[in-house]
Amino acid sequence: MPSNVARHSPGEQQLLVRFWKSARGFWAGRSAGWAWLLTVSLIATVLLQLLTQYSLNFWNRDFFNAIERRDGKELLSQAIRFIPLAAASLSLVVFSVWGRMTLQRMWRAWLSDELYWYWLERNRFVRLNSVTGDYQAPEYRIAEDGRLATDLPVDLVLGLIASLLTGTTFIGILWVVGGSLAIDVGTFVVTIPGYLVVAVIIYSIVVAAMTILIGQRLTHVLEENKRAEAQLRAIGTHVRERGEGVASETEGEDGLRAIRLALKAVIAAWLDYCWQLMRLTVITHTNSLVTPVIGLLLCTPKYVAGTMLLGEVVQAAAAFVVVQSACSWFTDNYPRLAEWAASANRVASLLLALDKIDQCHRHDESARTGS
Repeated sequence: MPSNVARHSPGEQQLLVRFWKSARGFWAGRSAGWAWLLTVSLIATVLLQLLTQYSLNFWNRDFFNAIERRDGKELLSQAIRFIPLAAASLSLVVFSVWGRMTLQRMWRAWLSDELYWYWLERNRFVRLNSVTGDYQAPEYRIAEDGRLATDLPVDLVLGLIASLLTGTTFIGILWVVGGSLAIDVGTFVVTIPGYLVVAVIIYSIVVAAMTILIGQRLTHVLEENKRAEAQLRAIGTHVRERGEGVASETEGEDGLRAIRLALKAVIAAWLDYCWQLMRLTVITHTNSLVTPVIGLLLCTPKYVAGTMLLGEVVQAAAAFVVVQSACSWFTDNYPRLAEWAASANRVASLLLALDKIDQCHRHDESARTGS
């Protein structure tokens, strides 16, 4: 086989399409029954968790209104009402962990089996050495990147579904409970309908824009990190295999130099990754600290004016946090999205290289037949 099989690097879109072409097979064939049962069960769990969260939000309102009225009987009633809601929330969270991890485990087992089979069949693992490109330690890509490429999508997709449903539901609560806000501007009065909804949307857009601006290199940094790690392992394996024979002292020194260079590249890649995460952490942590305070401050003018009860302030502030968290799904999960994209790209690049081996083999067979 010619050594220039890989003539150009595939784009990220081509890599992700190739990954899903193989990975989606889990929801077809013999594995489809369990795959769809777990998927539907997890989505149903998300809906039930949303219903429980919705009920707890109204429980907050009623509980703090009872505190404001100093109504001991109502407080006892609300305390009893809280017990089944807490039990339901706990049961759903535990079941969600089991279902999510079971789906991840089964999908990883299925995809790993497919990847190992494709890699080893027809001696592709031998002919892969003739393909130009960065394919050191393909077994690591299958084991580690295959795990991340199946674990992360389950978490991310379930989180996205929950965020969309939760955000839509609690925006309604914000709109109704918050109502309109009238602001005196000189001789005019400006009325902002659903001002809490307007505020949370603007705030979420600002946070998302800052995250994209700061973390735009994160996927590339993660790919470089994984490439450097794989190269270090490949060099170490090569040195060990040569040392199993009769190795001279010079070969040992050469191997040590190569390992030190590879290790230096690994440390440099990790340092770059560390800086990226530090910058993103500034955004995410600041957001988690500031959001509850903003929700309370926005409700304070109406509470002071007597147009909003204490329970409604707590309910609206909690709904503000929930909606902002839902709108910040992308912000909160940006590092995990980048990590998934990096792992999926590495699996896909291996698959594309194996695809090209078959294409080249068919070309050679056709050439021999034609001659």
